[in-house]
Amino acid sequence: MTALKRATVERVHAALEAVDAVDRPEIWIHLRGRDELLAEAARIDAAAAAGEDLPLAGLLLAVKNNVDVAGLITTAACPGFGEEPAQDAVPVAKLRAAGALVLGATNLDQFATGLVGTRSPYGAVRDSRRPDRISGGSSSGSAVAVALGLVDLAVGTDTAGSGRIPAALQGIVGIKPTLGVVSTVGVVPACRSWDTATIFARDLATAELAMGIMAGNGRTWPADVKVAAPSTPRVAYPAALPALPDAWASAFQARIERLRSTGVVAEPVELDVFLEAARLLYDGGLVAERYAAVGRFVDAAQTGGVSATLDPTVAGIVGAAGTVPAHQYVADTASLEHLKQEAMLRLDGFDALVVPTAPFHPTLAEVAADPVGVNSRMGTYTNFCNLFDLSAVAVPAGTVIDSGGMSQFGLTVVARTFEDGVAADIARRIELTPEKPKQFAAGAAAKSTAPRLPWPIAAGAAVVPLVVVGAHRKGQPLVAELERHGAFWDGTVTTAAQYRMVALETTPAKPGVIRSARGAELVAERWLLSPAALGSFLAELPDPMLLGSITLVDGSKAVGFACDAVAAADGRDITEYRDWIKYQEEHSAAPGGQGLWREAGGALLTGLRRGQH
Repeated sequence: MTALKRATVERVHAALEAVDAVDRPEIWIHLRGRDELLAEAARIDAAAAAGEDLPLAGLLLAVKNNVDVAGLITTAACPGFGEEPAQDAVPVAKLRAAGALVLGATNLDQFATGLVGTRSPYGAVRDSRRPDRISGGSSSGSAVAVALGLVDLAVGTDTAGSGRIPAALQGIVGIKPTLGVVSTVGVVPACRSWDTATIFARDLATAELAMGIMAGNGRTWPADVKVAAPSTPRVAYPAALPALPDAWASAFQARIERLRSTGVVAEPVELDVFLEAARLLYDGGLVAERYAAVGRFVDAAQTGGVSATLDPTVAGIVGAAGTVPAHQYVADTASLEHLKQEAMLRLDGFDALVVPTAPFHPTLAEVAADPVGVNSRMGTYTNFCNLFDLSAVAVPAGTVIDSGGMSQFGLTVVARTFEDGVAADIARRIELTPEKPKQFAAGAAAKSTAPRLPWPIAAGAAVVPLVVVGAHRKGQPLVAELERHGAFWDGTVTTAAQYRMVALETTPAKPGVIRSARGAELVAERWLLSPAALGSFLAELPDPMLLGSITLVDGSKAVGFACDAVAAADGRDITEYRDWIKYQEEHSAAPGGQGLWREAGGALLTGLRRGQH
């Protein structure tokens, strides 16, 4: 086997050397043995060499130890809590089936209760750059393993920010999907109603690739799902920035101005209802879900004399949660629904909300002195997200210098339920090349190539290809009709040489395309949009436009616009230009559009389904 075909084996060797070099035992609860890892790596390399579709081959994965990995005891950072599972949790199984190799199981705030990364009998997980600082939690070990280059990907979980806070403090990417689109089968619950599995990576492209694989087979994507943001998105940001020191607030405002420079429209909104909901998770009746998850175990451990395995702060939180009366839980759940309605009104007309991810970067000593207070402050901009069932992407946004020195600074793009693709699209405008972490593991992130499609499509969100020739192309006057439906631009395509193009006398000007034996290959663009969006187009098309089938140069089919024969017959033949935009430029015509007409048939495409192109 050539060196090129030994990518996973070599990656394992480099990673194990790196683990020894960094000397951070608190990252891991279980680290798999060298022989076992190398044997699995060899099998992955052999399968990849044989042509198996393994998009994650060569990448190493760490898994938060409240998520099952077959053969490793799931402790949730509490010795004696778990047992060895017979099979992987669903998201882990999907990642492994795609070629990722699990290096080990990582440390966490016990029972995923905390945002600091210090609440574990296995030790406080320290910041990857400044060991006197916290890592952020609860997915602490997973985030630090990625930041140090020990692994390429890591699974975390998120209830109140556990998949975003450590991403911000470690200068990496964390994707927190819409609740339920990633299965939680095999995940120890923290608050079952608001838990989700998350993914960490050092760049957004790698994180999206992995998320598209681990999601799916869960909550059904809606028929009108938006998979991309418009070319000029409108984002909201907090009008006031509670909990942020002056230097951090200035850094946030500077990042908003940078966003504006990329063409994003950014406007302030009041965040009061979001913050009010955030407080319900710990200060109200909703915390009862934590007792429902692990309360009986905590009670038994304390009465059975083995409380030494419990983190005292976590045990106190879980124990207090068991005293919440049922009527308070019901009342606060109703309050939460009201607050969500108010919050969504604040975001009306916006594509997303951009917030600081973490408000500051405390030291280990600060957390030890005030474990509850510091933890509460850490969740200022994250706690509300899952309570409102929103999607989010945390991305690094450079550094900030404050009284404690230089800290990693991150932003989170928060979007509506199921609009994960919108959040990721806007996050790409924010993502900066982070300061290069110490790359102990040779070849780390070698596979960080951008996925061709938004990850929700890979995860099962249904889309239909729509081919456009004129006014709905990028930069043209009707493109907003596609963008407001969350359509994704899938690139330039070419039609089969079966069509002639005519300029129509419409406002705005549009081309009509006539099927003909004397046709030519025409330049077009392909967009992907939801079936409901395509239905809206069909219902709203003005005369003389229709929707029909079009054949591309590779023989594939897609939906395209059609116009009636009478309108096409009155148009001027411009086939020689092959490209409507080129015709416009040469004739100084007003921006135009597209029409598609087939002399024979013209039947509308039926049975539309994802991937039919």
